Amino acid sequence: MKLSTILFASTLVALGSPAVASSFTNGGFETLTNGPGHIGINTNATGWTIGYYGWTFVYGSGMADTTGVTASDGAAVKLWGPNSGSANGLPASSPSGGNFIAMDGNFPDKPTGPLSQLITGLTPGVGYTVGFDYAFGQQAGFDGDTTQNWTVNFGSETATTENFVVPNHGFSVWKRASFDFTASSASQLLSFVAWGNVPAPPFALLDGVTLTETTTGAVPEPSNWAMLIAGFGIIGAAARRRRHNMTLLAA
Repeated sequence: MKLSTILFASTLVALGSPAVASSFTNGGFETLTNGPGHIGINTNATGWTIGYYGWTFVYGSGMADTTGVTASDGAAVKLWGPNSGSANGLPASSPSGGNFIAMDGNFPDKPTGPLSQLITGLTPGVGYTVGFDYAFGQQAGFDGDTTQNWTVNFGSETATTENFVVPNHGFSVWKRASFDFTASSASQLLSFVAWGNVPAPPFALLDGVTLTETTTGAVPEPSNWAMLIAGFGIIGAAARRRRHNMTLLAA
């Protein structure tokens, strides 16, 4: 291998390697302990925890406005949709397909705790993008307009979707959102919490959560810059010697 190639590779290593992959898992909520149901009561999503169970459910495709899922009190909880008496356009599944989360944004007894996952293997100073599919609806059997949003927390950073007004028995379209964050430690909590303005109950839907690295991290140390400059200097000197030798051979 040429000396210039070795030096170039060495300088790249000195500038730092890509961040270690994170531990994020189950962004589609497909892995459950007991199938669709009441999160924290009769089922859980692998990798995720709920701060306070409140009124948070995971639905399978086609269940939201048909069979619903069983709550802690034994009732079948459904959303307004074409199969429960409202021609509001609620589709059978999310854009990601399969299961999705439905969280009451204004539970009357206690605020619903955030749905969280501890992410490890992060690199401090590196940027990460959290993406997700989301929508808003309302529990079947209840009336009234609602205003809703989702808040995303990544460590100490917070981002919130726009407020969406859901008309009586209505449904928003599914949307895709993404927020950029910067890791401040190797382990951070990623969490989602729904907000609604009235106890109608307003339901915020969530699926297709992704976590991707978007930047390569901090600026190299001064010593690494010195190594890089020295390396390119040696490569330049070697190139000049080659040109000089070729000139002598051609003379």
